[in-house]
Amino acid sequence: MKFIDETTISVQSGDGGAGCLSFRREKFVPRGGPDGGDGGKGGDVILKATSRKRTLYHFRFKRQFHARTGGHGEGNQRTGKGGHDIVVEVPVGTLLKDAETGDIIKDFTQDEETFIAAKGGRGGKGNKHFATSTHRTPRFAQPGEPGQSFTFKMELKLLADVGIIGLPNAGKSTLISALSSAKPKIADYPFTTLTPSIGMVNNPWGEPFAMADIPGLIEGAHEGAGLGIRFLKHIERTRILVHLIDASSIDSEHPLAGYESINRELALYNEDLIRKPQIVVLNKMDMPESQEKAVAFMAQFDDEPPLTISAMTGQGLEKLISEIVMNLE
Repeated sequence: MKFIDETTISVQSGDGGAGCLSFRREKFVPRGGPDGGDGGKGGDVILKATSRKRTLYHFRFKRQFHARTGGHGEGNQRTGKGGHDIVVEVPVGTLLKDAETGDIIKDFTQDEETFIAAKGGRGGKGNKHFATSTHRTPRFAQPGEPGQSFTFKMELKLLADVGIIGLPNAGKSTLISALSSAKPKIADYPFTTLTPSIGMVNNPWGEPFAMADIPGLIEGAHEGAGLGIRFLKHIERTRILVHLIDASSIDSEHPLAGYESINRELALYNEDLIRKPQIVVLNKMDMPESQEKAVAFMAQFDDEPPLTISAMTGQGLEKLISEIVMNLE
């Protein structure tokens, strides 16, 4: 299924039904009064967050949503039937924005969370409401109130506790498939991962956590290079970052070059990203050249020593999970 994380939709709520102009016509009641009923309320368009959907793919086929109009009022003070609401499901993590201004209108962060995107028009009042002591036979009724019409832009930002970042081919897909049931495409060429993947990782010490495999970043990503901004935004929702580095590809002359490049792109896109807790991990330690290059990296790395793992063989994964859990607490 194609991953779609941005789309535009149009919503139209139902018009309110018109009030009724009616008078009583009963046998033996020579002067029947007004008895026009009210119009029914128009239907609402309601957006509802659900964890059952992971993308905005279903909006590829339907982007216009119209609720039903309220029924007109009838004689004998009968109120018109209310228009049916329509409920449109969106994934948890969806941002609803004004299509013209880009202003955020609603951020869906919880399962089953709802928002009335377009409120149905109020039904008009029947002529019964306008009778007074001096005007006993009002020959008018209110029309229904029109519904609302809006165009929204929807943007999906995946919700995950942990985001795996790094250069293309760092082994992110292999790592998430080793730690969870997620099965992203794995190959030995750059940009294998074209869409984010989320997997649930079992935690031996408590609740499981969600981990997202963010497609590889390159220099200029904050300006759209490579897969760029489209996936940088998904990192904003994560609580901590696992910065994965292919130890076998470390530049011996400039060991920190790749690491610094990724962090520079994060800061240029959003300075808050660089402040997130970050676990640095040297991957592919099963490769013959990795040991020597890892030593060169550690010699210039000033922070906490990076973890060393092999996502392919499972080496160091238990220690990595433990470190992630400690940072999540």
